[in-house]
Amino acid sequence: MSASQPLRVAVVGAGAFGRNHLRVYRELEQAGQAVQLAGVVDRDSATLAAASEKFGVPGFETIEACLAATGKLDAASICVPTVHHATAAAPLLGAGVDLLVEKPLAANLADADRILELARAHKRIVQAGHLERFNPAVTAARTQLHQPMFFEAHRLSVFTPRSLDVDVVLDLMIHDLDIVLSLVDSPVREVRAVGLPVLSRKVDIANVRLEFENGCVANFTASRVSTERVRKLRFFQPHQYLSLDFARQDLLMIDVTAAAGMDPAQLAALAQLAQQAGQHPSAGLSLKKVPVEQGEPLRLEIESFLNAVRNRTKPLVSAEDGRAALALALEINQAIAAHAARTGLI
Repeated sequence: MSASQPLRVAVVGAGAFGRNHLRVYRELEQAGQAVQLAGVVDRDSATLAAASEKFGVPGFETIEACLAATGKLDAASICVPTVHHATAAAPLLGAGVDLLVEKPLAANLADADRILELARAHKRIVQAGHLERFNPAVTAARTQLHQPMFFEAHRLSVFTPRSLDVDVVLDLMIHDLDIVLSLVDSPVREVRAVGLPVLSRKVDIANVRLEFENGCVANFTASRVSTERVRKLRFFQPHQYLSLDFARQDLLMIDVTAAAGMDPAQLAALAQLAQQAGQHPSAGLSLKKVPVEQGEPLRLEIESFLNAVRNRTKPLVSAEDGRAALALALEINQAIAAHAARTGLI
């Protein structure tokens, strides 16, 4: 395919996530990028009609109808509920369509393996939709990475009826699990976890401790019943502490050794910066903001996906990465269930 020939794309699922995918594809098309929004699929007629009208795209109630009417599709985003990911992926992969599948990749490992097997059989690209990997603050953090040994992640949100088909580990925590797995080059050795349902029938709040074979430790807290919204990741490595705010796309680094030799004026400026950032480093610690080039993670994710489709390259977040994050999330859920059984919570 020539670089100027538009990639014809569709979005399957016109709910909240799907509408965002539709918006970004349309924005890219209007910006002159080589992409053409060819169709949207949703089995709910009212949702479909609203999305079709809003984005000026043909609407179809089934994937088969979309494929029949639009002809050859190059790529599609799958934004249906997690339990339907594998069912939606199968006919598209069979028709030679490359896929961006919203996280988590599937509801269980059998479905995830089915997606991977179909992708291999039809030589198709599948990218897992872990969009926080494309957060500019995460990209900046990778440039500072050297032997991280402790992570602490907090992802809290207020309760909404969205995504209640999965628990908080698969809904929210999986973002941070995927990022930490990508930053720690070592297998997980031990999982400890506790979680509770609060406002739904599934676990709504969870705390997890992972230990890796290389000695790195990671603590995760996720809640979808919080009174505040928090999306932060902190990690420590020899002589450094980094604090990442996903929402603000900020990356703060505290260096133990860089402050040596600072004159009083420099130390005063450091104290002022720390106060502005809400941090209170002690003497001998150098605090600075790492430059972060701002950008919308979803747009960056979709642009990366389209680049992989056009150039036939492995996506930044592969289907295998999505499966690994899912496998760890499911292991955590097993640990939560075991803890509940031991403590008499079930």
